[in-house]
Amino acid sequence: MSSVVPSTRGETLAATLEPITVGTSPLGKRAERGDLLADAMLASPYRQLDTSNNYAEGESERLLGAAIRRRGGLPADKVIFSKVDADPVTGVLDADRVRRSFDETRERLGLDTLPLLHFHDPYMLEVTDAMAPGGPVSALIALRDEGAVGAIGIAAGKRSLMEEYVRTDAFDAVLNHNRWTLVDRSADTLWNLATERRMTVFNAAPFGGGILAGSTTRGPKYAYSEASRDLLQFIDRLEALAGEWGIELAAAAVQFSLADPRIHSTVVGMSSIARLESLPGLVSAEIPDGFWEGFRALGTPPASPAA
Repeated sequence: MSSVVPSTRGETLAATLEPITVGTSPLGKRAERGDLLADAMLASPYRQLDTSNNYAEGESERLLGAAIRRRGGLPADKVIFSKVDADPVTGVLDADRVRRSFDETRERLGLDTLPLLHFHDPYMLEVTDAMAPGGPVSALIALRDEGAVGAIGIAAGKRSLMEEYVRTDAFDAVLNHNRWTLVDRSADTLWNLATERRMTVFNAAPFGGGILAGSTTRGPKYAYSEASRDLLQFIDRLEALAGEWGIELAAAAVQFSLADPRIHSTVVGMSSIARLESLPGLVSAEIPDGFWEGFRALGTPPASPAA
């Protein structure tokens, strides 16, 4: 008999999700007026918005909260997910900080409860310390038991760390970024572990920080690191292949994630109203079988700095 503990809350949450979640990490960081972008996010056809206590030093949540108030409350067809983060001054992420982080989130958003709250980027902790009695994860579990949040998740980038947290069987959901894209398949084991546990799976950053959507804002980077020459050449071949078939590489990047049955929702960060308005076209674009055949023929991409 398997020792894996299935997450009934994860199954319940997954059943409610739509394939696309709007990521709000760029909100408050870009030159475009954040209030207009926040309004557009709430008015978009997408039901789910993903934010965090520390995105843009809290500005993402503040802008969303202001937009919610302008509409007289969160629209009935929208949900917002957020994350608890370490104290921005001390770097502490203990049980008390989990409570304070969530209280800050509630105040900014103007919402008493959330359907999902993630434990975010706990890089300063050993997993055993995070999971210890009286530790930060116990505080997160208490918020769930109290009904303040419907489900709890683990959200971070480092794949090996994510796998450790998933194996604790404490979480209902998992969110990983940049490790399951056209040029990086390193989240494969993580997705399998989560699927065994019937967890909700969010795959974030299908564009690898923008490079797979033609963005040059970050320069020649994949995720947050300099892309190797081999990786850039692989991306060049992908772009040439997309050009041969008359498609946008960004459309293939989104649909690569959407096609994986283990992934319940793909989190796509939106840095502008124009990008938000272009998203439905990327989701619905017809990608010829010939592109996918050519994609597979390119073989395994070189190791990315995100892995």
